[in-house]
Amino acid sequence: MMYKKIVVAIVLMAAFVFALGCTERTSVSIDGSSTVFPISEAVAEEFQLANPGIIVTVGVSGTGGGFKKFCAGEIDIADASRPIKQSEIEACDKEGIEYIEFVTAYDGLSVVVNPGDYFVDCLAIEELRQIWEPESTVSKWSDVRPEWPDEKIFLAGADTDSGSFDYFTETVTGESGASRSDYTASADDNVLVQAVSGQKGALAYFGYAYYTENKNKLKVVPIDNGGGCITPSIENITSGEYPLSRPLFIYVNAESLKRPEVSAFVEYYLESSKPLVEDVGYVAVSSTEKDEMIKRLAGYYPENQ
Repeated sequence: MMYKKIVVAIVLMAAFVFALGCTERTSVSIDGSSTVFPISEAVAEEFQLANPGIIVTVGVSGTGGGFKKFCAGEIDIADASRPIKQSEIEACDKEGIEYIEFVTAYDGLSVVVNPGDYFVDCLAIEELRQIWEPESTVSKWSDVRPEWPDEKIFLAGADTDSGSFDYFTETVTGESGASRSDYTASADDNVLVQAVSGQKGALAYFGYAYYTENKNKLKVVPIDNGGGCITPSIENITSGEYPLSRPLFIYVNAESLKRPEVSAFVEYYLESSKPLVEDVGYVAVSSTEKDEMIKRLAGYYPENQ
């Protein structure tokens, strides 16, 4: 019975937004993670087709950059490839920003090399640590394994505002933010794809969707965390067997949810994103997770304030 009431509330909200869209243009603003960007962009496009009176803008400034805007009250939704940090929670509290967190999908952060580097058949987490740790002396592939070529490694990866940077450094080097600095850094994963595909000897890491979109010009590297070499795949990410699996998030400003266009968009995101998540190359949340999030969202509707 509770779920039926929620569905009715959602339908009424969507109908109100459609009517609103016929008379004036309203907007929803999103910014943050480049990893989550393909999902939010796809959802925004589909939502706007059904609601032509609503403009949904999706920016890419990295998870950290998105949270800066979010906690300043500049955007309605923050895309994030990691949970919100304590410092960001405090920044939001200072500005009176209340928010609700939703898991949108699951990702397997992918380590890739140039296809010409055929010899890189697997990397252990310890080897990744040796490559990426602060003050690392690794500069050639032979520094990783003596039997590998005496050729230079060209590194590329997420910049310090990226949630992928925080996740990768915490998982690989053991401390969030602990990384060598002599690498090509970008918050735009497409830039990293280009860096690796265009340079023999290059190595980078980014979201699984960017690998699947560009697999014809990249070589993905299986990762060994003590249980053997595991390749990122939908199956291995779903099971959690892949060592660099992680959840992806959106954070929604609770005050923004009082606006019908934002409530309708977020509900559409949670209810309808599964095929879009899978199309861009990530793992969708389960039906149980989705239903639980929709119920939590219903508690933030204006009539419940």
